[in-house]
Amino acid sequence: MFTTNAFAELSASISPTFMQGYVVIMFILVVGGTLYDVLHKGSARYFFDNWRAARKSGKQQVGGAEMVSVAIHTAVVDVATSGEFCNPQRRVAHLLGMYGFLAYVISTAVMVFGYPTTAAVTPTLWPVLWHIGALMVCVGGYWFWFFIRVDVAAEGHSPWRLMRADLFVLSLLASVTLALIWSYLQSSGSGGAKVFFGLYLLATTVLFGSIPWSKFAHMFFKPAAAMQKRMSEADGSRSKLPGPADKPEIFGSARRQPRHY
Repeated sequence: MFTTNAFAELSASISPTFMQGYVVIMFILVVGGTLYDVLHKGSARYFFDNWRAARKSGKQQVGGAEMVSVAIHTAVVDVATSGEFCNPQRRVAHLLGMYGFLAYVISTAVMVFGYPTTAAVTPTLWPVLWHIGALMVCVGGYWFWFFIRVDVAAEGHSPWRLMRADLFVLSLLASVTLALIWSYLQSSGSGGAKVFFGLYLLATTVLFGSIPWSKFAHMFFKPAAAMQKRMSEADGSRSKLPGPADKPEIFGSARRQPRHY
């Protein structure tokens, strides 16, 4: 299972052209949905207006070298290692989901376009990466859903309580979970593989087609927001917020620390 290109095996019953066309459509949905989200919510306009306002209220000029340093720091700390999360469990779960999703998507594209049939031998790396990426998303996603979500961990709500904000996480988990089940059934020759492949396509279509209504696009906004925050700290504007206190007040007790984002 882990070393088999499930898409190549599927080419015996479904045309590789169909799979490649489907991936292209999903890519178009991501681009179109993100642009619609930006225009509909005015995110880009708000971001640039806020950036200009912060620069005007800045107390010092930020040079080119310092700006490059801030950009590198943002890429390494805020993007690559999710340094904005104070909760270490939430940070690890997020990193598992992020890097797992990247491995899952990249390996999918490579196998569908580079090795679409069994005639082309797929390097073992790609199916292994595809399965590991899907498992990483499952571990990080289900861990977050059942144990880390603030409305479950801190507010005591049921993990089965659903809101529109949960659409991205749930559709992502459904996509990777069904992908793993389909891959297992197909590699073992068990019945129901085509049924789960259809469910896998349905969940994936919801994932990439629901961007205007889900939190999918936030992965593109967060790096820009992190960069803006660090720039406001560098030029002294601090987004019009007061500086940190010398002796910040500690909430909660020594026996039980507060549980929050």
